[in-house]
Order: sequence, then structure tokens, then C-alpha cells
Amino acid sequence: MNLYICSAAALFVGILLDFIIGDPPGWYHPVQAIGALISKTEGWLRKLFPRTPKGERAAGGILVVLVTGCSTLIPLGLLLACYHVHILLGIGVEAVICGALLAAKSLRKESGNVRIALETEGVEAGRKAVSMIVGRDTDTLSEEGVVRAAVETVAENTSDGVIAPMFYMVLFGGAGGFFYKSVNTMDSMVGYKNDRYRYFGTAAAVLDDVVNFIPARISALLMILACPFCGLDICGAFRIFRRDRFCHASPNSAQTEAVMAGALQVRLAGDAWYFGKKHEKPSIGDDIRPVEPEDIRRSGRLMYATAVLCAVFLLGIKGFLIAVIF
Repeated sequence: MNLYICSAAALFVGILLDFIIGDPPGWYHPVQAIGALISKTEGWLRKLFPRTPKGERAAGGILVVLVTGCSTLIPLGLLLACYHVHILLGIGVEAVICGALLAAKSLRKESGNVRIALETEGVEAGRKAVSMIVGRDTDTLSEEGVVRAAVETVAENTSDGVIAPMFYMVLFGGAGGFFYKSVNTMDSMVGYKNDRYRYFGTAAAVLDDVVNFIPARISALLMILACPFCGLDICGAFRIFRRDRFCHASPNSAQTEAVMAGALQVRLAGDAWYFGKKHEKPSIGDDIRPVEPEDIRRSGRLMYATAVLCAVFLLGIKGFLIAVIF
């Protein structure tokens, strides 16, 4: 059986595993291994290169090559070995890899924990819960600030955590998913514009923008199409998407945030604090109504509906190509 067909079958099973089961509690996630590799490699490179803008940019570039190379070639070698032993072993291992690299259920669960904390224990518990899924400072957030932070991370991670890895796994299998996750994890760890990473994280941040360019736009368009299935405002989603999709320093992040803001008829983004420093950001969406904890549940439904549409769309294309080519 052709490996291309096997990979498609594995991805289908992996998507079902993520949608239904998600990440088992307490297990060592592949992203943790990528994160450990990034930390170790960063420490080693910082000792080798001078602490000058040029030296740090060079070190950051080598970090990107080493981390993406290891994170892609090791899983690829493992999968080829498994397929060599037996087709079913290869499909099984690749399905587990694909399921692990998708984050639909875990994203919905973790954002749901924020809503539950707000509704049952109050704003302080909500701040603690949302600090587990966002990178900004949360100590002084109001209840509306906590809700916005949770909704924004669901919107952004609809692309980063679900659609983009699915996109690369459709193209390149489980190893492609690992490649994407290594890029995305590097950006989340070293892609900051602070004193420590201003130069060192340049290569990681640029590569993350490149690999997310197409998936972010696919995610936004599918989110718009998913709105009627969730009882949300498709016209508002499209209108705010057209108007505000570039209201972010990143060329990609506001694509899905704009759709989410329009679909929910709320205002998102705006100024935020990171590592004790205020970062001024434009707002996204219209303040038609105030945000509320229930918006976290609504954002999760839209994320799941978008993921289902994407799975049908991408696997349908892959199935068509298999039928035509093979």
C-alpha cells in the first residue's frame, strides 16, 4: 500500500483521536520534547556566539536549522522504520503522532476551565486559569479582560493549534506536523521583541510568519463559513475580517481574531502587558455588546466547527488526489 494513502488514513484516525479523546492527562507531550530541545540548544549557542546583534541573529538562525531539522528527521525516521516493519504499525504510530500534534479538545477544555473558574470562583480564579493558556500578564485583568484573553487565544490557536498542523500533516504527514510544531514552539519561546530575544529570536519569528501565512487565511475563511453552524453572525464575521484582519504586529494573528470578534459582536485585542511592560495594540472588532464568560464557550464551538470543516475540506482534497493519481 502506498505510504501516501497510509498517511492519509493515519491522519483521519489522528483527527478523530484528538476530537474525541484529546491529550491523556499526565503524559509527556511531543511539544514538551521540542521545548526541551529548544532550551538546551539555545543555552549551547549563547555560549558559542558573541552577544552582539549580529552574533545573536546568527545563533538564532542556527537554532532554527537545528531544531526544525531534528524535530522533522527523527519522527520521519521513526515512521519509516515502523512502516518498514508493518503497514498497520506505521499507520498506528502516525495516527497517534497526528492526534498528539492537534489541540482542538485540549484548547476547548483549557479555555472552558477559565469560564468555569470565573463562574464558580470569581475573577482571581479566572486570572489563574487563563494564565495557563496565554503569554500576557494576567495579575490585574478584570473579568472582561480574562474573557477577552481566553477568547483571543482560542481564536489564534484555531489556526496555530489545529488548522495549521492539520494543513502540514495533509501535505507531509506526521513529520510535517512535527516540523510545523517545532517552528510554532520556537516562536512562542524565543520570538519575543524584548531585550533577551530581540535579535536571537528574529529567524524563528520570521519563519513562523511564513509557515502560518496560508493556514491563517484558510482558518479565517473556514471560521466564517462555520458561523451559521454555531448560531453566530456570519455577516459580522466577514465584515470585521475584511476591516481588521491586519490590526496586529503579526501578519497572521489578527486573521482569526477578526473573524471571532465579528462573529461574537464584541471588541477584542487592545493594549496588553507582557513581562511587566505595556504593549499598545489596536483593538479588533466593534463594541456592540460587552464580552461575557459564555463567549468562551461560543468561541470553543466555533473552533470545533472550523476544525471539522477543515478536516472535511483537506482530507477531501487529499482523497481526490489519491483517487486521481493512484
